[in-house]
Amino acid sequence: MYKEPYHFSLQRFIEPEQFEALKDYVSDLPTPVLLIDVEKIRQKYRELNQSFPMAQIYYAVKANPQDSVVNMLESEGSNFDIASRYELDQMLRLGISPDRLSYGNTIKKPSDIKYFYDHGVRMFVTDSENDLKNISLLAPGSRILFRILTEGTGADWPLSRKFGSHSDVIYYLILQAQQLGLQPYGISFHVGSQQRDIGQWDDAIARCKYLFDAAWEEGIELKMINLGGGFPASYVDPTYGVAEYAAEILRFIEEDFGDNMPQLILEPGRSLVADCGIIVSEIINITRKSKNNLYLWVYLDVGKFGGMIETIDESIKFPIYFDREGMADEIILAGPTCDSMDILYENYKYHMPDTAMPGDKVYIFTTGAYTQSYSSVNFNGFPPLRAEILPKHIRL
Repeated sequence: MYKEPYHFSLQRFIEPEQFEALKDYVSDLPTPVLLIDVEKIRQKYRELNQSFPMAQIYYAVKANPQDSVVNMLESEGSNFDIASRYELDQMLRLGISPDRLSYGNTIKKPSDIKYFYDHGVRMFVTDSENDLKNISLLAPGSRILFRILTEGTGADWPLSRKFGSHSDVIYYLILQAQQLGLQPYGISFHVGSQQRDIGQWDDAIARCKYLFDAAWEEGIELKMINLGGGFPASYVDPTYGVAEYAAEILRFIEEDFGDNMPQLILEPGRSLVADCGIIVSEIINITRKSKNNLYLWVYLDVGKFGGMIETIDESIKFPIYFDREGMADEIILAGPTCDSMDILYENYKYHMPDTAMPGDKVYIFTTGAYTQSYSSVNFNGFPPLRAEILPKHIRL
């Protein structure tokens, strides 16, 4: 098998002098550890805000719920999309006003609806009749966003099937909501996380327009579209920037709604925080399964259950850097647990310099979203992924 020198475009993710400072900082840190650049999240938030100046941003807390991240975004004026009473408790503990919160989870117990309402939340998202009736009983008069079903085509991490309902169901729910004393307020959708096809917003916005018109004919004025998230981060494969996404999405809205522009909500998660995190891991072992096996197996001290769950089906391909020089070996990457599922990449072959050794640190970029918040509590006794905020002199 022909081999070329190992190469990784490090400068795409961090400046060389910053990487040297990072290496010094982590030299004595136990691994694995997630390091977060909060100032870069601030920069990402401002970029999104400038690209969609007419939209309200509701940060999807599940992406990275660290207090320091939430506090910084709150200081920038962000609102927050939350999915459980536990996230609500965190927001209230941090002093965030309930009028800046949306209960975006369509799957909720009646007791949770009451808990949110009793604590001042008045914006709920629904996609089913039973849920709508529970909201009417336990959160009377609340504003309702109705989530429509999307296919998630073009997304690396689709969110189809489980959430949302077809437009004919949503139309019925809109009419029923008014009869139940609720405020039918708008339409919500999500085109899938790490969505590469900007045209998916065009299709979803067209469905919103249909429902706005159908509701208007029944005397109901819908006012808002929740455009969801889906804006991409910088993984292995390149994508357009948020400005390009914004230009196209706003064009789609203008084409459908003209001068009657609805209020807009964004629910970014990944696009705000993913690029702002790096996991520092360690090589535990390097081995070949048989004498004639083409590929080395490389075992890291972080795996699916320690924060890398989005490698399921190799959906999200994280940029991974080995700080060595040499010829490039194609490898299979796996985690440390006693579970055969804990293989990160087997079909998509990563490259590692042939000089790499057990004990070397490995740097996994674009890991600020859905890593620590996805890590297991105690599988094989491993603790959840530890996280720290990078000191201000180190920037990703």
